[in-house]
Amino acid sequence: MTTNVTTVTAYAAPAANAPLERTTVPRRAVGEHDVLIDIKYAGICHSDIHQARDGWGEGIFPMVPGHEIAGIVAEAGPGVTRFKVGDRVGVGCFVDSCRACDHCAQGLEQYCAQGGTSTYNALDKNGEPTYGGYSTHIVVDENYTLRIPEGIGLDEAAPLLCAGVTLYSPLAHWQAGPGKKVAIVGLGGLGHMGVKIAHALGAEVTVLSQSLRKQEDGLKLGADHFHATGDPETFTKLAGTFDLVISTVSAPLDFDAYLSLVKTDGALVNVGAPEEPVKIGLFSLIGGRKTLAGSMIGSIAETQEMLDFCATHGLGAEIELIRADQINEAYERVIASDVRYRFVIDTSTI
Repeated sequence: MTTNVTTVTAYAAPAANAPLERTTVPRRAVGEHDVLIDIKYAGICHSDIHQARDGWGEGIFPMVPGHEIAGIVAEAGPGVTRFKVGDRVGVGCFVDSCRACDHCAQGLEQYCAQGGTSTYNALDKNGEPTYGGYSTHIVVDENYTLRIPEGIGLDEAAPLLCAGVTLYSPLAHWQAGPGKKVAIVGLGGLGHMGVKIAHALGAEVTVLSQSLRKQEDGLKLGADHFHATGDPETFTKLAGTFDLVISTVSAPLDFDAYLSLVKTDGALVNVGAPEEPVKIGLFSLIGGRKTLAGSMIGSIAETQEMLDFCATHGLGAEIELIRADQINEAYERVIASDVRYRFVIDTSTI
């Protein structure tokens, strides 16, 4: 493929709530600081479904989802210094930011004051729609491209670009490690990476899931304890136990109940993004000087740090590899929590 080729094959939702279908989308020519990536694998994140179905607001259609991208550099612009043809690379949830605000200057591009440019369902600086990883190729500025270390398969690395860093960032920020008790709420695409990473950081890890159905999996992934939130006794038994609770679920929770599990000066951090508002009684916070917080993905530097950490500790996502023509079925299975634990598209089937 050369810079003269401006269209690539992809799977797109033509309209909100419509099934994804095979199509073509434009890609910009490779600029001075761009890399052309031959996409090998693309993870399916629940946020892909939210956006393709207008769950988080009106989307830009046709929409090519996908922000868990792993592949190989096929071409590098003349000014590129970070990568060369043949390098293993990844792309996460954003492909640009303003580069001028205080957050960008501090290396916190994920909180760019101008909003940044999402990998898909966004407009770039030229006003053109961005298209994501459910495609054969993508062109990305080298500064927003990650290096995937040897030792992690590209297929199991793809979900790390969102699910991995989404859990790594709060675990690192709230200093999970030896002597800390961490609870992960929900054992899905996000939660299973939270268990793996928290365990590798040295924390005592508990999974809080609706039932004990996934208990064996949770313990194999590195959890020390596993409790069913469907049992009211769980909240009584574990009251005031945890330094850090991270909720990964995309449905509204009883935040008062989950805050009761947090120690004085502890934190409940939400990385799931329900479509509906949630309620909370402020006495749940006041009573123990507790923190209710949120966290969103990670910066470019932190994402690279996470990839290197995962390579060092032999961590990759637990995946189910699918063909592109199985995407619509996979969406329904994600909604039904019928995946262990991340669908990944083999993009050679697009």
